Amino acid sequence: MQILITGAAGMIGRKLTDAILQAQAIGDHPVKALHLADVIPPVPPASDGVKITTSTTDLTDPDAARVLTASRPDVIFHLAAVVSGQAETNLDLGLSVNLDGTRTILDAIRSVGAGYCPRFVFASSLAVFGTPLPDVIPDDFAPNPRTSYGAQKLIGEILVSDFSRRGLLDGISLRLPTISIRPGAPNAAASGFFSGILREPLAGLPAALPVDPQTRHWFAGPRGAVGLLLHAACVDTAPLGHKRALNLPGISATVADQIAALERVAGPRAVALIQPQPDALVKDIVSAWPRAFAPTRALSMGFTAETSFDQIIAAHIEDELGGKIPLHDTE
Repeated sequence: MQILITGAAGMIGRKLTDAILQAQAIGDHPVKALHLADVIPPVPPASDGVKITTSTTDLTDPDAARVLTASRPDVIFHLAAVVSGQAETNLDLGLSVNLDGTRTILDAIRSVGAGYCPRFVFASSLAVFGTPLPDVIPDDFAPNPRTSYGAQKLIGEILVSDFSRRGLLDGISLRLPTISIRPGAPNAAASGFFSGILREPLAGLPAALPVDPQTRHWFAGPRGAVGLLLHAACVDTAPLGHKRALNLPGISATVADQIAALERVAGPRAVALIQPQPDALVKDIVSAWPRAFAPTRALSMGFTAETSFDQIIAAHIEDELGGKIPLHDTE
């Protein structure tokens, strides 16, 4: 099996790469070759059993996209995107990367011809939904994005469904929960604070809270997100029919719930590092996002994610902090 990951230099791309190389398989299918593509040069980890290649690729360039699909990868993870805050403040950039880049990679797949039909895993977003929203969103609730990012992702979903209907690819669009805790430096996503209020205090650093603590949202951890992507790469897509976009399992939690989990793990000194700093733009964007889902279709197809923020925080400490909390009340 040959695998292509676009947006491979991003956090999820790197963790997905590590998981594939560790297992050297997706489901029951051995992985023989892995190509990592991004506008930032991906740094490949060492691997004995899998051939790894990389490219610095701008997916808005049709020729560059066709180079990626010329080797006929069996599975394509399309993660490349401009995040929500950037897409909202810079419409042209969001349209170029999130819309044109997706259209270009889909057209590159189509140009291969000769019966080529890869599994195409599209990283979509909860931002395809917008107010008014029910407290719990069922699978048949209609998308109605209230941000440019959400609109761009929804258009991508529609294209994936249409290309699948035509037999040009075997697509599945994952409406990924907001990922927390994201390691590394903060990004421009409007949702970035959901990670920052945990990541920074766990490292002994101050964190800004731009919204009300009772703000509720739908989450998965990095491990859970990678598991969702890997399952999508090998699951039987027949139950999807023409509806190729899936709401996914996750955790419905308020900011206060996150902070309570942080206190259970790291104590009140960590919580004291969180300082309210209201941000009207972030509040407006996040207030239009979903709070909880009933992802019946995904659960019936075997998709799973984390079940508590205690679990997510423990995984972050293990994966990113060497199993130790720099700031701890017992020190």
